[in-house]
Amino acid sequence: MKDSLRGVLDAALSTGGDFAEIFLEDNRTHAIQLLGGHVETVNSNRAHGAGIRVFHGLNAVYAYTNDTDPQGLLRCARQAASAVADGGSVQTAPPLVSPQLPAPFVCLQHPSDVAGKRKVEYLRQADAAARAVSAEIEQVSCSLSDSEQEVTIVNSEGLYVEDTRIRLRMACVAIASDGKEKQQGHEAPGALMGYELFADRVDPTQVGRDAAQTAVTMLHAPECPAGVMPVVIDNGFGGVIFHEACGHSLEATSVAFGMSVFCDKLGQKIAADCVTAIDDGTLSNEWGSLRVDDEGMPTNRLVLIENGILNNYMIDKLNAKRMKMPPTGSGRRQSYALAPTSRMRNTYIAAGNDDEAAMIATMGDGLYAKKLGGGSVDPATGIFNFAVSEGYLVKDGKIVSPVRGASLIGKGADILLQIDRVGRDMKMAQGMCGSISGSIPVNVGQPMIRVKQMTVGGRV
Repeated sequence: MKDSLRGVLDAALSTGGDFAEIFLEDNRTHAIQLLGGHVETVNSNRAHGAGIRVFHGLNAVYAYTNDTDPQGLLRCARQAASAVADGGSVQTAPPLVSPQLPAPFVCLQHPSDVAGKRKVEYLRQADAAARAVSAEIEQVSCSLSDSEQEVTIVNSEGLYVEDTRIRLRMACVAIASDGKEKQQGHEAPGALMGYELFADRVDPTQVGRDAAQTAVTMLHAPECPAGVMPVVIDNGFGGVIFHEACGHSLEATSVAFGMSVFCDKLGQKIAADCVTAIDDGTLSNEWGSLRVDDEGMPTNRLVLIENGILNNYMIDKLNAKRMKMPPTGSGRRQSYALAPTSRMRNTYIAAGNDDEAAMIATMGDGLYAKKLGGGSVDPATGIFNFAVSEGYLVKDGKIVSPVRGASLIGKGADILLQIDRVGRDMKMAQGMCGSISGSIPVNVGQPMIRVKQMTVGGRV
């Protein structure tokens, strides 16, 4: 197989390209949805194909195919090469060698070995727990999805890498209604592991209960008042603020083109002294972890910000050439149909030393944002707007009432400097992140943090 793939690389370089890469993928996915207590859908899919990329200077050409036979790959490589055709010197690929790689992540209960009946039982547990929270829960939707992605990555620098990624995720959406209004709660834990997830990390009953409790709490909450105030953001999904408002602005996808507020700021202070932020692809069996990235490079623990100082960007192979900096194992893509670019993995604010209870007790009047929902951000400016899916009003350092309809508005660079407390208990939450290379699994995380002043959208 290596000789055949080496011939495909030579074909991709045959018109003057200076680098070629093949990404072979075979991805099997299975998903079950339980709606209203009944199995609504069962889906099984298989995506199989290859993407071939050719660099010519700072330009890149990408072609992909479902035909992974040797002749099909050669046709795809020649098509990519035809877009280069500069008549320059032609390179050939060296022998392909498999480098020493980190140990594979452990999977103890392979998805294909778990019966469908058992998978449905996990969903029924979450569904029953959600409905038991309150008679006001009128609808529950639960889903369970697993995937097994096998990849082979080779390039004209002589790299040959094979890897298998197995992921599992449960989701529960509960809707509460009082006959006039509806509110929603959502939980969606997952990991880079098999069905041992439910023995080691996730209790389906707790997933359903937490989703329903959020829905019921928000159903009876008054509207949040608008204003500028201190905000305490809880751990776990609170990390979406850093991911969206700051993380994307630290990806080479933005930085390499001068479209980030953090361009040319390496070594400069961009956050409060208490803030250290990390993007780590090596964490054991975490949702956003990878043994190697989608360019075949081993992942690492990348300290982005250390004690307020910007240390690193997240850089893929092509943008490394543009920036004249080394790649950081951050090249990711949704599938073989998309070229990789710089993306986050498990991105979080590191644990600090502050007491969580004291953080609220000393904040005066403000907002405690327990869970964050969706939002939007402009990487060029860092300006963001995020919904608070579960929030509480704080008066004189005491939580007095849940509130709904709150949103957090600001600029990522400003918020980083406004953080004055960082708690000790760092947690992560799972999500899917979209960008030019598709939708990929990522973790967002942080301990509880306090922002001295922040604009809160709500009722005027």
